[in-house]
Amino acid sequence: MVNVLFQGINLLVLKKYLIDYFNITNNINKQVFHNIMNKNSYPWIKKYVPETPADIIGQDAALRKINNFIAVKPKGKALFLHGPIGSGKTSSVQAIAKEKNLELVEINASDSRNKKAIESLLGTAVKQVSLFSKGKIILVDEIDGISGVKDRGAVTAIKNIIKKSSFPIIMTANNAHTDKLKDLRKISVLVEFVHLDTKVIFNHLKNICKKEKIKFEESSLETLATSCNGDLRAAINDLQTFSSDGKFDPKSSEFLLQREQKDVIQNALFKVYKTFKPEVSLASFNVLDINIDKIMEWVEYNTPKEYTKIKDLANAFENISLADVYKGRIRRWQYWRFLVYMYQLLSIGVSLSKEKKYSETPEYTRSKKGLSIWMYNMKTAKKKSIAAKLAEVLHLSKKQAYVYVDYLKFMLQDKKLKDKLIQELDLEISEVEWLLK
Repeated sequence: MVNVLFQGINLLVLKKYLIDYFNITNNINKQVFHNIMNKNSYPWIKKYVPETPADIIGQDAALRKINNFIAVKPKGKALFLHGPIGSGKTSSVQAIAKEKNLELVEINASDSRNKKAIESLLGTAVKQVSLFSKGKIILVDEIDGISGVKDRGAVTAIKNIIKKSSFPIIMTANNAHTDKLKDLRKISVLVEFVHLDTKVIFNHLKNICKKEKIKFEESSLETLATSCNGDLRAAINDLQTFSSDGKFDPKSSEFLLQREQKDVIQNALFKVYKTFKPEVSLASFNVLDINIDKIMEWVEYNTPKEYTKIKDLANAFENISLADVYKGRIRRWQYWRFLVYMYQLLSIGVSLSKEKKYSETPEYTRSKKGLSIWMYNMKTAKKKSIAAKLAEVLHLSKKQAYVYVDYLKFMLQDKKLKDKLIQELDLEISEVEWLLK
């Protein structure tokens, strides 16, 4: 969702927007921001995006099937590309469309999820004649982002449009074999993108290092290629993150080697805290399969561990507090567009709150807030159940009755009242034992 902010946006426009944004929040020195938004900080995943199918690595069989499908254009059928994140699904379609001089219409199913939006965007795309009378490919990206329950009707809408379309429709998903997509599988040609081999990724990273004149140790680069779990985009992002001053830092290998054992959220936090590059910090949360509330909880809990300087910590928490304001507005008005600002504040805002990187890396852990609430609820569960019974008998609210539970403890000490109270309130044995403790 966040990634769409950087798609098709001129870097100068983006630079002006972010400078204006951080002037408003008053949390960043303008000169520092100009320095980090220079030419060298342009995202390498954009710089090295495949221009032709020949630039796509490790997916020769899949590329042949895509070409065959576009050539044949079977009526009532779609092409369904599936495979791991960063394996080249979207890039392949973009490169082939460019090579064949075809207009490419891209729709992200994660952003346009309901039936009405799908029919409006996708339906219009298949009806309109291609620009300049060229051929057209319609790409529906991240189709597995559609919910099977909340977005009911979206899959049916897509299915009906596929049956009527005269243009080839290509869909992508990380996992095509889920129940919610079974109807789309029935009318699609499935093409699997394989998990990229570590050696293939290593060679690609090595070529980038040579082009960028980055010094590196092969062992460290191999560690990076191994740790990315087949995600080439993540590997390129990490290479840029850790290549400061024209050298890939071998000290980062220890962190990268432990990636498989760590939660993805910990990797994302590491990038946010250890970079000054807005595009890197913003993209760090883009791959997480957890909601914004959980991300905010992790950032709030771990920021004091990372930022030990009072000024840095104050700047960071000003951004976190602003994110919380937007969170409240989303809940109050259901204006979900504010999610964009929450992601920016929690990633770029927190990242650029520091004056310089901290050399020490603390252990990023889950907040104990949820556990504390659970423990408190378990501890007070009996008291709440007794309060509910007391409220019913005394015609009070549960909140008011909760106060009187402690008085009930003293009343049960009276043997004459005990049996009568137990019977009147219909107390269970465990509740009586709790009161008599």
